[in-house]
Amino acid sequence: MKIIYYLSAIVLLFSSCSLSPKVKLVDKNYDEVVQLFIDNCKSKKAQKMYGDLCQKASQTQDAKSFIADNFTAVQVDEKLGLLTGYYEPELRGSYTKSSVYQYPVYKTPRDLITVTLGTQYPDLKNYRLRGRIENKKLVPYYTRKELFIHDINAEVICYVSSKIELFFLEVQGSGRVVLDDGETIFVGFANQNGHPYKSIGKHLVQLGEISQKNISLQSIRAWFVKNPSRVDEILNYNPSVVFFEKREQGATGSLGIELTPMRSVAVDKRSIALGSMLYLKTSDTQYPYSRIVFAQDTGGAIKGKNRADMFLGFGINAGKIAGKLQEPLELWVFQPKKREE
Repeated sequence: MKIIYYLSAIVLLFSSCSLSPKVKLVDKNYDEVVQLFIDNCKSKKAQKMYGDLCQKASQTQDAKSFIADNFTAVQVDEKLGLLTGYYEPELRGSYTKSSVYQYPVYKTPRDLITVTLGTQYPDLKNYRLRGRIENKKLVPYYTRKELFIHDINAEVICYVSSKIELFFLEVQGSGRVVLDDGETIFVGFANQNGHPYKSIGKHLVQLGEISQKNISLQSIRAWFVKNPSRVDEILNYNPSVVFFEKREQGATGSLGIELTPMRSVAVDKRSIALGSMLYLKTSDTQYPYSRIVFAQDTGGAIKGKNRADMFLGFGINAGKIAGKLQEPLELWVFQPKKREE
């Protein structure tokens, strides 16, 4: 994984024919942006979206001009949205269950059924039903609380040492596990149980356990340390469970592309197409970002059109920023220019 970096910005004001009025693009490295655009085009979704621009990008000699000459930036919503962050966590684990490593990282259960609705109901093409068969009927799959009571029909990738860190692995969507024999394996999202995601952070705020001002990944961890008897109670508030698959590379998003720190974001694919090149901006905040990014991932908590979750990389520093990042967001989508422009 690349090391997280903070970029000093160089402001470039494109002509009004290229971008929405009064929009300034702030980015340090347009050569990097174009290279990431080329990598993004390895996905079929991006190829379909950008067509011959994928090939054109690989031949360009001027990265700034390529962006300015070929794209129009359209603001997603005039209202401020929300930028959060996520990262690739590291857990300790083993292929063998023991008193130290007792929490299973499950593959997709063999009895989990996914029903795609788009074939019969085109308006529901982005929705899926998940469940299991019981008495010849499709019923909801096990919730988080039920999952660890029942002996589910699922292969275990490995066992990890902390149910809390396993929960946060689910929230992040991918991570790495350092095994007791020294091997490091990568795991990533494969499926989920079909139940809606519920934020335990918001729940703790509503219970009055942590103030809204102080809520973060770090404060939630600290609360668990002080309240070990209530860990299951709080974790089970979120009925959604993520299942994983073993991968050959680091954090990889829903688009199938390996994520790039500070350049990859998760979006709500019902509002923003996966593979899109975007421009995001925060201002007058603790984390003032202005940069071109790529919609390469999704997340259960990422809902709405003016919403993004930035991938911050791997390691302790990435986790610290991810736990605190909640900034007002302005978001634009780069659309290919029409031929006559």
